[in-house]
Amino acid sequence: MMGDMAGLEGVEQPRPRSSATAARWMTAGEDEQAFKALELFGNPTEDEVRLPSRPESAATARRITSCVMLRQWQLPAQTAEHGVLLVSELVGNAVRHTGARVFGLRMLRRRGWVRIEVRDPSRGLPCLMPVRETDVSGRGLFLVDKLSDRWGVDLLPRGKTTWFEMRTSDR
Repeated sequence: MMGDMAGLEGVEQPRPRSSATAARWMTAGEDEQAFKALELFGNPTEDEVRLPSRPESAATARRITSCVMLRQWQLPAQTAEHGVLLVSELVGNAVRHTGARVFGLRMLRRRGWVRIEVRDPSRGLPCLMPVRETDVSGRGLFLVDKLSDRWGVDLLPRGKTTWFEMRTSDR
């Protein structure tokens, strides 16, 4: 994880759910929607999935991420929950701040690590800003910084990839 930010002591963090609760956070209907999203848009573990840059695409990206992390990779529920939250934040940034027509989602797994990438055509860099308890927005990268083990941005000839990685306990 990147270094702690001074002045953020005492800022309330998301509370981890117990594994029993986290394991039930997707209903059967949501599970079915996740499989449909994978069918329609493709599997981000095989190739980049391109989604329209609209607010409702965040829900699609969350469903796909959840399906891959829980069903395909069989990761612990809390790891998947954090991955879904962080994907939502990166997708939200891509939709709100880049003016793109589409963005890409890619998910990679190697022994002990999961890497999730969101690619967009903007070369504008995201900025990690300090947050206060009373802030109602602007917490996206703060959450990415706190819940992932590392994150960053790779500039591309035409755009950028914002990514995060999380450690996993492989069996």
